[in-house]
Amino acid sequence: MPLVKLEKVFKHFPIGGGNFTALKDINLGFEKGEFSGIIGPSGSGKTTLLNIIGSLDTPSEGSAVVLGEPVEKLTEKQAAKLRSKYMGFIFQTYNLLPVYTVYENVEFPLLILKMSEEEIRKKVLAALEWVHLTDKINSRPSQLSGGECQRVAVARAIVKQPELVLADEPTANLDAENSYHILDTMVNLNKELKTTFIFATHDDKVIRYLKRKVHLVDGKVVKDEVVSSQ
Repeated sequence: MPLVKLEKVFKHFPIGGGNFTALKDINLGFEKGEFSGIIGPSGSGKTTLLNIIGSLDTPSEGSAVVLGEPVEKLTEKQAAKLRSKYMGFIFQTYNLLPVYTVYENVEFPLLILKMSEEEIRKKVLAALEWVHLTDKINSRPSQLSGGECQRVAVARAIVKQPELVLADEPTANLDAENSYHILDTMVNLNKELKTTFIFATHDDKVIRYLKRKVHLVDGKVVKDEVVSSQ
């Protein structure tokens, strides 16, 4: 069974006296270990689709089964549990907590899971090693560059070694050098941990790295291509 399976998914938003349809008849599946992207221009529905896959939103019509759970049938508490145990999120804005150190920011997703302090420390240090930031462990976000902040966000997303990482325009605020560093890190994590990555992006730098490209235009999938070699 696919890790993610979307069948006849529509998403409507009320506007004025009517509805705006952001997603139209989406039928997609994503397998474990994929490094895929939902690509298309601004306003094409990429973030809406990513939010449904991440159980942050639900379809207006159709079915979205993620990690074996039908998103549209989950309560808020059940959806939050699914995210906290099995998913990691990377956003365009880093969403780091400014008063916390790098270590504390990365540690945060583990605090709601039942783990010993020793196990938490081991996982945090491993995540910071993956993104080459062990020397910044006691720094706060204000003391870091933009690229370093996004690397902390990547470490936070993968610290629990989730089944699925969803990344919404993760390189939008970064220069080319930092973008490639982040992307190389994510490719390595995909290979080493078999973590599934799904991006929402229109950044050519990200698109170059993708092994599968789902093209979205006006809420519809117009092309779904697998890239044979990287």
